[in-house]
Amino acid sequence: MSDLDLLTQSLARSVKHWRAVRGFTLDVLAARAGVSRGMLIQIEQARTNPSLGTVVKIGDALGVSITTLLDYEQGPKVRIVPAEQTVRLWHTEAGSYNRLLAGAEAPGPLEMWEWRLMPGESSASDPHPGGTAELLHVIAGELTLTVDGVEHRVPAGASVSFEANAPHMYGNSDEVPMEMIMAVSVPPVR
Repeated sequence: MSDLDLLTQSLARSVKHWRAVRGFTLDVLAARAGVSRGMLIQIEQARTNPSLGTVVKIGDALGVSITTLLDYEQGPKVRIVPAEQTVRLWHTEAGSYNRLLAGAEAPGPLEMWEWRLMPGESSASDPHPGGTAELLHVIAGELTLTVDGVEHRVPAGASVSFEANAPHMYGNSDEVPMEMIMAVSVPPVR
């Protein structure tokens, strides 16, 4: 079987799976994605090879990544992310940073992050969608977590969870670097 055939079949399985998880009918997904119902039927029956633009629209409408839609491995999925493949999305000249360590769709996006904040630095976050939860575990230093204007001190060894649908900020008012692991769970698109 060619790679194209594997991808076509994987896309068919994935679209059917995620449409069922989200509780979308063909008509609902077609309307959300701006793709015809007929095209969706052909995709779910592995009878067409849609354009990348069509796959992006379907992924956006389902709230899943393109890589999730096109992953043709079957069976229990284990994905190891080598240290050199983690993604640093934010950093400062003083040495603060965050790195996306791993992610999954379970049933909505689930991410695990490593954070380091140097003394006196902070990073603000806009509110996430309702139902988003964050779990933080401080490994070193002390986190100053501000949620909706209220400050919370989280020392090394302690963990905290909060609803992240309000403005929040991670800060380090200590004199030593603060290091933490963070998990973010975003609700699925409905």
